[in-house]
Amino acid sequence: MRIHLSSVFVDDQAKALSFYTDTLGFVKKHDVPVGTDRWLTVVSPEDPDGTELLLEPSGHPAVQPYKNALVEDGIPATSFAVDDVPAEFARLRKLGVRFTQEPLEMGPITTAVLDDTCGNLIQIVHSK
Repeated sequence: MRIHLSSVFVDDQAKALSFYTDTLGFVKKHDVPVGTDRWLTVVSPEDPDGTELLLEPSGHPAVQPYKNALVEDGIPATSFAVDDVPAEFARLRKLGVRFTQEPLEMGPITTAVLDDTCGNLIQIVHSK
């Protein structure tokens, strides 16, 4: 068994697609109209047939309180692996990305946490 699809709830799918592709570097995999929303997924350009991230609309009434609680407590909605957290932090900061946690070494892992502009905190991580 392996993970095929994961999702992150976003306030605006078009804005999320722009951030996740133009800023973070993912590539669009699926973009299918579903009523007023879209089945919109992105993947890593390094693994185009790998795990997809669904940019899920935040329309369900339970979503906003959930997202707000996570952000208020500083809890990331998901985590993305990178090869070098300090280098990715520097690259993204130059692009104007706001971080809520600068690179932090914790034993064998290094993490940083960013704001995805769509209502979520996202962790980037590297394990030694």
